[in-house]
Amino acid sequence: MKKITLCLIFLGAMNSINAQKINLGKAAGIVSNGAKALTFTNDDAIKLSKESVDWMDKNNPVAGPKDPYTVRLNKLFAKHKSQDGLNLNYKVYKVKDINAFACADGSVRVFSSLMDIMNDNELLAIIGHEIGHVKNQDTKDAMKSAYLKAAALDAASSASSTVATLNDSQVGKMANAFLDASHSKKQESEADTYSYDFMKNNKYDVVGAYSAFKKLALLSQGSTQTGFEKMFNSHPDSEKRAQAIKKRAEKDGLWKDPGTVSLPTSKLTK
Repeated sequence: MKKITLCLIFLGAMNSINAQKINLGKAAGIVSNGAKALTFTNDDAIKLSKESVDWMDKNNPVAGPKDPYTVRLNKLFAKHKSQDGLNLNYKVYKVKDINAFACADGSVRVFSSLMDIMNDNELLAIIGHEIGHVKNQDTKDAMKSAYLKAAALDAASSASSTVATLNDSQVGKMANAFLDASHSKKQESEADTYSYDFMKNNKYDVVGAYSAFKKLALLSQGSTQTGFEKMFNSHPDSEKRAQAIKKRAEKDGLWKDPGTVSLPTSKLTK
């Protein structure tokens, strides 16, 4: 799985759901400099996000309505279908990659292997972070770049001020490019703040944001965590970000020491 900061973001050995790597199509090609002439709006980002997510939904195993992963996500997130002016829809991909993302069209996709190592508050914090990228419209530039790579526009066609229609292969490439995008440190910090406020305002335990980043820090150690895949390479300095959350929680009087944070040895989704 490519790093996740899409539009806006586990199990290997202990996975027992016959999961597979997420299907995202082939890597995109080089884009002409002429493509810079394209006018790209947030409405374009929303339209292309929907096309990309529709493609991914068709090309990856989606948990059914009675699946334990769907049941758990519904229990956690059903009341947030309309969140901060955004209309959200969500599904679980039963894949072994460790990830989650939210797109400009309001699509939220959580990967089963992420749900297997994150507790409820940690999952809410991660989803809140990705929604923050959507709310802050961080996704537009990433979506434009992904579109241009997928379309492989030449100098003539890229001079157009409108977004062209992509074929199925190009949409698959665009989905891949989404997940290969990255946000700035400022955008990541603002999404962290959004996630913390989302947790605080909804009376969830904000320490979940801290422990989620602690787990991401453990995952980044790679070889020390045999059986797990790396996640959120696009979310650097996870340890520092965990400490920033702790500092704010202490200031707000919401800090509760969770003790040593570790990756679970059995799935948290039953």
